[in-house]
Amino acid sequence: MEKLSISAIKEQLKEITSADDLRLANFREDSRKGVQQALLQWQRQQEKQQALVEKYQAMSVFEVAKKAQGFQAICGIDEVGRGPLAGPVVAAAVILNEDHTILGLNDSKQLSAHKREELVKEIKQNARAIGIGEATAEEIDQLNIYQATKVAMQRAIDHLAIAPDCLLIDAMVLENGLPQEKIIKGDARSVSIAAASIIAKVYRDEWMADYGEQYPAYGFAKNAGYGTKEHLQAIEEQGILPIHRKTFAPIKNK
Repeated sequence: MEKLSISAIKEQLKEITSADDLRLANFREDSRKGVQQALLQWQRQQEKQQALVEKYQAMSVFEVAKKAQGFQAICGIDEVGRGPLAGPVVAAAVILNEDHTILGLNDSKQLSAHKREELVKEIKQNARAIGIGEATAEEIDQLNIYQATKVAMQRAIDHLAIAPDCLLIDAMVLENGLPQEKIIKGDARSVSIAAASIIAKVYRDEWMADYGEQYPAYGFAKNAGYGTKEHLQAIEEQGILPIHRKTFAPIKNK
C-alpha cells in the first residue's frame, strides 16, 4: 500500500482530536522525519488545548457554585480605565449562556489586542446579555475614581436585557441589594468576570482611539489615556482637554 504524502498526513492530523484515533498508530510507524515532526506538533497542540480546557474549568468554579445555589442569571462585572489621565472609566456586565465554552478567557491585560478582538466575538455569541456602563472624566473628578467605578458598574447592570439574580464582581461591592461575591483578581479567576473585562477593554480602547483622531497630538489610540511620555508632552505643549481628569496628578498640579 502506497504511503500517504507528508502533506496529506498533516491535513489528516488537523482533523484528529482524539489520542485513540487509529490513524495515529499508523503515522507513528512511519519513519519519515517530516511525519514524526508533524506528530510532535500535533501532540503539542493537543496539550495546549487541554491546558486551555483545564484553565476554563478552573475559572468556572464560582459560576458552578452559584448555579448549585439556585442562581440562574449569574453576571460577571469588571471595569477598565481607573488609572488613565484621560477618558472615562468603563464597566461591562456579562451573563453567559449556560452551555458556554470560550477557551482562552483571561484578564484582558494579559491578552493581545488581536486575541481580545477574537474573544469579543465569541463572548457575544455565548452571552445571554451584555451591558456596558461608563462614568465620564467629569464624574470621576466629582465623585472620585472609586465611586465613579461603582457608578459605571451599576450602569452596566442597568443596561442588561436580562435582570441578573447574582453578581460576581472584580474586587468591588455594589450597594444594590443583589446577592453578590467580591472576587480579588476576579478577571483571572472567573470566566464571567474575564468576559466582562475583555468587553470593557475593547469598548474603551475603541472609544479612546476615536479621541485619538479628534486630538492626534495626545496619542490616545496608543496610550488609551495613560500618562505616557507622548501624552505628558502633549499636555505641556497643547494643554488640558475636556476629557482629562482634573483631579489626577500631574494635571491637578497645573
